[in-house]
Amino acid sequence: MLSLIGGATFLETFGDSIDAANLLAHAQGPHGVAYYQKLLADSAGTRCWLAELPVTDAPVGYQVLTTSDLPQAGPTDIELKRIYIFSRYHGGGLARRMVEVAVGAAKELGKSRMLLGVYGENHRAIAFYRKAGFEMIGERTFVVGQQVFHDKVMALALG
Repeated sequence: MLSLIGGATFLETFGDSIDAANLLAHAQGPHGVAYYQKLLADSAGTRCWLAELPVTDAPVGYQVLTTSDLPQAGPTDIELKRIYIFSRYHGGGLARRMVEVAVGAAKELGKSRMLLGVYGENHRAIAFYRKAGFEMIGERTFVVGQQVFHDKVMALALG
């Protein structure tokens, strides 16, 4: 289910800016079933959630909290590696609630800071994260297939 919702929300979010070959490569790699199986096997440091509709349990979003591979990460940091919601469900408080759940889990894991990477041109997401208390701390390159993007790296102190 994580692979399905991951690929579908990524396609909806970036289908107008990433070509089909690179989207397919990303869906088969970083959104493939094997990737999520590896994440779920790390019960000590990874948490994954699906946001589901109340009546049908159909997934409308998901998030992944895991060990960070960002260059800005320290030993007590954790990364909100993925947080996606179908656009139809934006604006209703779901994203805010999902971040609250991730923050709670990060604190339970004893982490001091939560990091995330966000596409530098995704101004709506950046504004949302700022409103949630995240601050800009750097940049990174993000590769989708063979296409290179420039992301902003943001952090939220968990103290």
